[in-house]
Amino acid sequence: MTFLKSQLKNNRFLIIVILAYVAVGLFAPSKFLPSLDNTWYYVKEMLMIMPVILLLTSLISAWVPKETIENAFGKNSGIKGSLFAFLLGSFSAGPIYAAFPVCKMLLSKGASIANIVIILSTWAVIKIPMLITESKFLGPEFMIVRWILTTLAIFLMGYITSRFVKPEDLPVDNETASSVDGLVLLNPDYCVGCGLCTKIAPRHFTMVDKKAAIISQTLSPGDGQAIKGAVAKCPSHIIRFHP
Repeated sequence: MTFLKSQLKNNRFLIIVILAYVAVGLFAPSKFLPSLDNTWYYVKEMLMIMPVILLLTSLISAWVPKETIENAFGKNSGIKGSLFAFLLGSFSAGPIYAAFPVCKMLLSKGASIANIVIILSTWAVIKIPMLITESKFLGPEFMIVRWILTTLAIFLMGYITSRFVKPEDLPVDNETASSVDGLVLLNPDYCVGCGLCTKIAPRHFTMVDKKAAIISQTLSPGDGQAIKGAVAKCPSHIIRFHP
């Protein structure tokens, strides 16, 4: 029963979508097949794009040090960080939903809320390919004026959002992040399954479905050093230790 409740909770959006299709099939059967065709179109698009995006975010998470992300996009990066965020969004490719795993990874590496808003907003409305197409159909003057006004609005939105929303206000995804009394944070989505943490600190880590998982909340003498060793050796840099 507990497992069933957990599955229902974790997949509630999918269940709502299925129920919506059932309702369409019952009450508007003429729209059922066209809606399935539209859904399959976007599913195919996501199947082509998302694996590449997830691989890219995993590689960045594993190979780019947190300090580098903080210096480039962190809250102390200043106007330089905002410009980097603007350029990243401007030269991005793919639909806007591809930006969410990228931004989640950047947040976990120390990017600021303001710069995440800038990346998402720029990705959505002023990408370079979009501007070229807009200029072709609506004219360069229209494109330039809209680009200027939209850019100003994006930076303003980033600043306002950062004043009201703090990193600690963001919800914690229990499936992708585990917290142990504020001491250890582990994001298994990016775990490469090397098992080093289980060898260095076996009292605190184990492997579940080839992903690292936390098994102990109690620190004994000497455990802190072992956990620090696991943090240092983790190739994906996904373990956080806050003694």
